[in-house]
Amino acid sequence: MTRNKSEWWTSHFDATYLREWAPLHGLEASRREVSRLVELLELPAGARVCDVACGQGRHAHLLAEAGFDVDGVDQSAELLAVAKARGTGPTLRYTRGDMRQLPARWTGRFDAVLNLFTSFGFFLHPADDQRAIAEMARILKPGGVLVWNGGNRDGVAAGLIKRDWWLTEAGTMVGQEREFDPLSGILTVHSTWRGRKGNGERSHRIRLYTATRLAELCGAAGLIVEAAYEGWSDRRLRRRTSEMTLVARKES
Repeated sequence: MTRNKSEWWTSHFDATYLREWAPLHGLEASRREVSRLVELLELPAGARVCDVACGQGRHAHLLAEAGFDVDGVDQSAELLAVAKARGTGPTLRYTRGDMRQLPARWTGRFDAVLNLFTSFGFFLHPADDQRAIAEMARILKPGGVLVWNGGNRDGVAAGLIKRDWWLTEAGTMVGQEREFDPLSGILTVHSTWRGRKGNGERSHRIRLYTATRLAELCGAAGLIVEAAYEGWSDRRLRRRTSEMTLVARKES
């Protein structure tokens, strides 16, 4: 798969990304999320799990610790280097790749596929999002489970926070300004940072989906959405929920 270097995601996921989102990447939060994943997956130890867009490996590493056989895949060489520094082994492997074209040898390999922390909707063309869903479905075994976690278009649009800021543990002040286009479904985020490690600014854009539309994309790929939750909780998804988790199963 050829990467268009003009697209924001080809260079965005680097050390600056890690600093910007550090407050949401803590070990305690990651452990809570993985604990919830274990509940949702209902799989035995040794089951094969693929974390698509695994980033710095914060979920993949903990899932391997929990007894699963884990493959993580991501397009960012910098984040994968961080993931590998956490540790690899017989039950934890990392591969650099594009979610629109996962390795051919993975067809029907996994009991579960994960796509977490709004790691979706990055591409310029919506058809690429459909292609990514189809690839995740392809690598699942019949009866396998996809867990998708990210922004809910309905909730984000209803409660859009146009600007906020926070201070990271490293002393960097991060500010964000957001704009949502209801026609395209694109959320544009402009980030600015100031700190001891430097100052800067940049933008990224994400195409947001409703649960209904994601269920349609899954259905077209042979995946049936069985449940929709409010973020990482066990509460059923509501229209104004800004974060959602969907559980879909591949048809047998």
